[in-house]
Amino acid sequence: MILADGKRFLLSGKSYGYAMAVTETGFLQHLHYGGKITERDLDYLFAIGATVAPHKDDFNADMAFDSMLGEYGFYARGDYKEPTAIFERRDGASMTRLRYRAYRTQKGAPAVAGMPHARSGGETLIITLKDDFSEIEVDLYYTASDDSDVLVRNAVVRNTGREAVMLKKAFSFRAELPNGSYRMMRLAGTWAQERIPEIAPIAHGVTRLHTLRGASSHNTNPFMGILTEGCTEERGECYGVQLVYSGAFALTAEWCKNGPLTLQGGINDVGFGWQLNGGETFVTPQTLLTYSYEGLGGMSRSIHDFLREKMIDPAYVYRQRPIVVNNWEATYFGFDNEKLFPIIDEAAKLGIDTFVLDDGWFGARRNDRAGLGDWFVNEDVLKGGLKTVIDRCKKNGMKFGLWFEPEMVNEDSDLFRAHPDWAICKEGVEPCRCRNQLVLDFTRKEVVDYVFGTVGKVLKENDISYVKWDMNRNITECFTAALPAERQGEFMHRYILGVYDLAERLTGAFPNVIFEGCAGGGGRFDAGMLYYFPQIWTSDDTDGYERAKIQWGTSVCYPLSAMSCHVSVCPNHQTQRTTPFQTRGNIASLGAFGYELDLSKMTDEEKALAKLQVEAYRRTAELVLKGDLYRLKNPLEGDYFCMSVVSKDKSEAYVVGERTHGNPCDYNQYLYLRGLDADGLYEIEELKITASGKALMNAGLLLPRLPDFGSWAWHLKQVR
Repeated sequence: MILADGKRFLLSGKSYGYAMAVTETGFLQHLHYGGKITERDLDYLFAIGATVAPHKDDFNADMAFDSMLGEYGFYARGDYKEPTAIFERRDGASMTRLRYRAYRTQKGAPAVAGMPHARSGGETLIITLKDDFSEIEVDLYYTASDDSDVLVRNAVVRNTGREAVMLKKAFSFRAELPNGSYRMMRLAGTWAQERIPEIAPIAHGVTRLHTLRGASSHNTNPFMGILTEGCTEERGECYGVQLVYSGAFALTAEWCKNGPLTLQGGINDVGFGWQLNGGETFVTPQTLLTYSYEGLGGMSRSIHDFLREKMIDPAYVYRQRPIVVNNWEATYFGFDNEKLFPIIDEAAKLGIDTFVLDDGWFGARRNDRAGLGDWFVNEDVLKGGLKTVIDRCKKNGMKFGLWFEPEMVNEDSDLFRAHPDWAICKEGVEPCRCRNQLVLDFTRKEVVDYVFGTVGKVLKENDISYVKWDMNRNITECFTAALPAERQGEFMHRYILGVYDLAERLTGAFPNVIFEGCAGGGGRFDAGMLYYFPQIWTSDDTDGYERAKIQWGTSVCYPLSAMSCHVSVCPNHQTQRTTPFQTRGNIASLGAFGYELDLSKMTDEEKALAKLQVEAYRRTAELVLKGDLYRLKNPLEGDYFCMSVVSKDKSEAYVVGERTHGNPCDYNQYLYLRGLDADGLYEIEELKITASGKALMNAGLLLPRLPDFGSWAWHLKQVR
């Protein structure tokens, strides 16, 4: 709901209120972001805000901006907090002071051309600010929905003059929280250890989360959680800040003693510069702000619902995902028809419905030193081409999927020999190499067009229902010959716009193909990519213990259905650890389920277990797609991991847990379920017990006695 009269503005979601007002000097002032308030509270909030807002008769009024809670940060004009944007004019001046000019509202969420965005619903408030010193206007967008606690923010910068302006910074939003004791949660990590939650007090000054890698990265996810004092998984106030962006980003939290907490973020401003000519606009990525008074769990469930209902492709978001087997860890590059066929045949016997052929099927690709960019089948490897493998799948009643790495090129490839300038590089500078490959220059339309044509040709000529889109290195050099020197600062953003363009065109041209995102594992797991790809390979680390931690952290702001989770062989290829086959299956069942091993080499016992796992997953797939997630035991803080998924109507639940490490006398611990109907009666199939929701949530269940890495899976059904 949005209430606006040109002087005061109130946005309301399911549980939050967000208020602003125009001061007597014409500046847009933030008043409140938190629990719900009413229209009659605006006078009170405005009276409080007026004590720190600049007054028209104050000779030193400009210097008051530093204490005013502003909706958009100025630069070099009395607001000494980090600016939200910087506009540099021809004479080199860049001071800004933006005043309120107008507002308007519209039904639904605005489309953001060329970038992922909230698809529908709600109501949008657009507030226009005008700079006192230039011909720049800024439109601030706020989309609120009565049934959601997610507020969508972004900004559009418009040059209404004739002279070009250089944007040196263009963040998507600014949000202010009153002075208090806050902690920050970040999802940090590295390859094979992505999105591990870290919580720490917010220190004096600026805390900055960012990446310059050209992708949202394994190291720092584009999410920031802000926790009030006493906030836990189940109770207390917290806020989520999540960019709908997949490129180089920055999120900042700025706090000064006795001052507010200022949150900002968007496209990374390091090295950024965008020439905005007269009459042009620059659109920033959307940001999702989430408020919860039900702790981190409540915040997560709000974000999950929003991503499923407003962001992920509606054609796939609630469609049961294929259960796949991928051949990568089974064969790596060492495959041919004879090695693939037994995997396919065994998969059919186990009830798996899709075989995915990974890297190595094209060009001269028999190792990671050649062939990238040459998207044509190597028939010396696959006799008869892809058709022979696809026919084998069809004979077994299965579908076929294929791996691509569209953004990359090997120097030993036909593509590079024909177009060496299409790789990101600077003439006269030896390029950085990673995994023996270079990155294609997706700032250039002809490069994106070529990749669309070659990848599209493979998809058009073959019966392919599943694509794994990989990206195995980050960007260096950050230079394109397609732009003049003064516009090289546009490179990073233009690159990700090229990625979005290709993703939009391929998913649009092949709507019956489900696309899975991947970037060396979880190196580009973000809300932007989920707009195009309904699921993303969570991590290259498939270890049954490490994955529990990775999936725990990922679930903070991404739904289970977005996580591709596979059972792999032991000793695990990443950690060399051996965990029970049952545990690997239970952990993988908390996502889009599949296998990453040579099925034909499994023992008879493993095959029998795998068949049961496939059958069991089909029972719980709807819960994984649609249910409410409750994180019950944190593997980062103790010796157990446990999550449960509860149906929206509370009629059923699925509980998965693992004992990660044994300590003497740590038995007789209790697990307290959450999210059930307190007055309902539930049967737990595996335990052969019946108890009320109230008893299961308040008295709890005794945790099973298990060895290290032992696990359990319980199915709850409401019987009354």
